[in-house]
Amino acid sequence: MGADHADRRRFRRRGRRPDGRALSTPALLACGALLLSGCASMPDSGDVRRVDSSPRSDVDSQVRVYGVSPGKGEQPAELVSGFLEATTSDEENFGTAKEYLTKSAVRRWQPFAATTVLEQAPDVRVETDPGDRDGSGKTVVLSGKRIAVVDETHAYKPDAQPYEERIHLTLSGSEWRIDGPPRGLILGESDFQRIYRSVNKYYFADLSPDADESTAGDNVLVADPVYVRRRIDPVTATVKALLGGPTEWLEPVVSSSFPRGSALGRRDERLSLDDSNTLKVRLSDRAAQVSGARCARMAAQTLFTVQDLGEGSSEVSGVRLERQNGSELCALSSDAARAYAPDGVEGHPRHQYFVDSDHRMVRLSDDEDRPQPVPGPFGSEDAGLGTVAVSRDERDVAGVTADGQALYVTQMAPGAERGKVRLRSQGGSVEHGLTAPSWDGLGGLWVADRNPQRPRLLRLRGGIGAADEVALPQLDGGRITALRVSADGSRIAMLVKRSGHTTLRLGRIERRGTEAAPKLSVGALRAVAPKLEDVDTFSWAGDSRLVVAGRESDGVQQLQYVETDGSPSNIPEVPGPNGVQSIGASEDQNPAADRRDQGERHRAAAAEHRLEDRGPGRFGSGLPRLGGAVAASSRPGHRSGVAGCPHVRGCPQGVARGLGRRDSGVHAGLVAGDRRSGAAGRLCRMRSAGRRVV
Repeated sequence: MGADHADRRRFRRRGRRPDGRALSTPALLACGALLLSGCASMPDSGDVRRVDSSPRSDVDSQVRVYGVSPGKGEQPAELVSGFLEATTSDEENFGTAKEYLTKSAVRRWQPFAATTVLEQAPDVRVETDPGDRDGSGKTVVLSGKRIAVVDETHAYKPDAQPYEERIHLTLSGSEWRIDGPPRGLILGESDFQRIYRSVNKYYFADLSPDADESTAGDNVLVADPVYVRRRIDPVTATVKALLGGPTEWLEPVVSSSFPRGSALGRRDERLSLDDSNTLKVRLSDRAAQVSGARCARMAAQTLFTVQDLGEGSSEVSGVRLERQNGSELCALSSDAARAYAPDGVEGHPRHQYFVDSDHRMVRLSDDEDRPQPVPGPFGSEDAGLGTVAVSRDERDVAGVTADGQALYVTQMAPGAERGKVRLRSQGGSVEHGLTAPSWDGLGGLWVADRNPQRPRLLRLRGGIGAADEVALPQLDGGRITALRVSADGSRIAMLVKRSGHTTLRLGRIERRGTEAAPKLSVGALRAVAPKLEDVDTFSWAGDSRLVVAGRESDGVQQLQYVETDGSPSNIPEVPGPNGVQSIGASEDQNPAADRRDQGERHRAAAAEHRLEDRGPGRFGSGLPRLGGAVAASSRPGHRSGVAGCPHVRGCPQGVARGLGRRDSGVHAGLVAGDRRSGAAGRLCRMRSAGRRVV
């Protein structure tokens, strides 16, 4: 009965003014005319901007949601429902929500202490309170299914478990008010996605013993994703989060150039871009005496942290850091900041690389229809390769033999020699041999030996150095089946098979010891795609994003993006085929370009795609390094799952759409095979929204 009353109350609340008074019938009809917007505030000025139709868009909507004050005579369940509703508003300090609390509760309530994210808005029921003898107190129980918690440092942490919390109410005069509020905010997932957005803070990688050997130097920035309120001064909130330091999970492997305890110069500081798109940040006295070189690193952290927070097509042209008295500490333009750009270690690939059905390595450029053998020994007919990985500068290549037992490293150059075996497995089979190798952007080569008798994770400096064994946390009987290292060398994503299921885990790479005797370990493994019961394959697809093919319990395979903190990405699910075996994606990301092209990319996702047989290029397994955005390899015999292309003769498999490569407009590629025609693989082109895709 209480829940039904609350539901009726929730419906009635939408027909109220911000001051709490009920709207007249004509006013309600006017609301309906505004696309059922709930009488939200509508803009009457400002620039005309393209708005993405995606419900998960990062476009800063002008629509605002406001809370409604408690009505007279509201009963406990009704009042708590109104309070929860008011906490979903776009009010900066939750002024309306605080009207539901007693005066003492207002002082105690800390809305930003934590945000509990539920699968949907919590159920509300009144509990009989045996201690309530005079009827002046009531207890209301909130319940639901928790999926995550965002802590006071803005870090998102998946945490799937039942949720239940009690809220106490007391009579204040003749009206019920909450005197025992919940800790922080309680939001359903849809409200959380509307109110919050994910942003990347950037900190410098702690390379320790590998600093001198790093091909990228010590200016390697690492993304640290956090959530801030989408419409409440996100620039200021993001810079404050940056100054507060890295999240607990990433802190052991990164450092900040800002002195500990740095803060904005004024507590009420509100940051925004000036007319030249420069961000000016006034800092407290703790940062007043830093050197010019250190200040430049501080400015680089700031610039890359705020670069995708501009409205519309605005890009940050530079950052000026100031002392508390307003004098300049240092300034850094976006051009000068390129020396610190995260994509400096990601590389700018010019080709897509594959292992064909003859077990040799081939490559394909954007303007080619047919793959060509790579120069060097891996392109020869007797290469005998199973998997390969190309270094970020496309000079060196590592290959594991088709039987999974030996690793070779050579150069992609005419006349180069295959060289000696760099690593050998004693596993005895492909399944128990070496995984596909993975290069980081520092020059390190990573591979796992799946030998059941001696499973190991190994790193080879420069690809040819001695193999350093990497300490792993307990996998509880699981074993690594695949791995990919981030370009910055600070994180490693791994498929771990245990009890018949394969899950995606992310760990941080901790470097200790000396240059002569490095001690490497992987720490704090966490689930990255918690909703997927089985993950088939994955690839890095950005500074803090992966593209994953997997399935939920008893579901079909999905191709989707996930963030490294385990939260769902703001990019919609990728339309693709069933039976994807291998994915390769470019990490070369440009947030500003992403924003401008976002509407087109989302329309492309929903548009029909046409595949055409391009004849006889033959490909086999493995998509280790791509010059395009995303490519997927499907199992032979699987039909396309792409809209408008369920049965394409000669190309029965689907295609994966990607992020869009900024220098060529390439969205995606695929390797397809047809068991019926006997073709081991054919190159299929996808045309989407008039754009050529390879």
